[in-house]
Amino acid sequence: MTSSLRIAVAFVMLLGATALVLVTLSNNRPAPVQAQSAPPPLLTNYLVAAHPLPAGTLARDEDFRVQGAPAAALPAGAIIDTTDARADLQGSLVLNFLDTGTAITPTSVLRPRDRGFLATVLEPGTRAISIAVDAASGVSGLIWPGDRVDVVLTHEIDNSNPAHKALSETVLTNVRVIGIDQDIVQGVPSNNGSAGKLARTVTLQVAPDQVERVAVAEHLGKLSLAVRSAKDQPEIVAHLGGTFAGDVSPALTRGPKGSSVTVIEGDKVKELSFR
Repeated sequence: MTSSLRIAVAFVMLLGATALVLVTLSNNRPAPVQAQSAPPPLLTNYLVAAHPLPAGTLARDEDFRVQGAPAAALPAGAIIDTTDARADLQGSLVLNFLDTGTAITPTSVLRPRDRGFLATVLEPGTRAISIAVDAASGVSGLIWPGDRVDVVLTHEIDNSNPAHKALSETVLTNVRVIGIDQDIVQGVPSNNGSAGKLARTVTLQVAPDQVERVAVAEHLGKLSLAVRSAKDQPEIVAHLGGTFAGDVSPALTRGPKGSSVTVIEGDKVKELSFR
């Protein structure tokens, strides 16, 4: 083999070895590092007004909704959404107008356990009085603070006439409920310890002269509450005439069958009955 041929073969082999090294290095080159996006900030849920709440509103669970924000962007004093916080706000009094989306804070509402709650809830010139209720007379625990109710008295009358033995009458009409027991439990989530608790007392807002009517009525018999429609006009009042047992059961007014004779003596007329 000539020297020139040897040189050409060696040059080709060198080129091949160089190409093989370059391919190997290219395959072993680390992949380029991609820039990782920052994780989204964690949001904290807090309570806001679900719709406009005028001052004086006794709040219900549906008056609040949840809104999220980073911890650093939370409104000052916002109440964090927890089961206990929601239960604590049931029946709270809205102190100032809250527009939709406004954060609920301890200074925007007065909660039932706060000092001065009852005196603040009462309208000027009114009084608060509590009555005992059970599952039936308290409308199965479905009465809320802010509802309007009629107070119905049912009692027995010592009367020989069966048709008048029992009487039911409305003693108060269109009075405002301002409290249920010592804390408001209606609508509390089922995982709360007080859920399912039936109310034992209902506190009503009444006029000064109605306080005595309630006290006497509670002594006479059983009091029941009848919830009024939210669409009732204030001037609409309940039937106040009373309902006797005979009005409900006509059988009590019939009595046993018999015969009668009319006796006329001069200008006197007598009706004699025979059984």
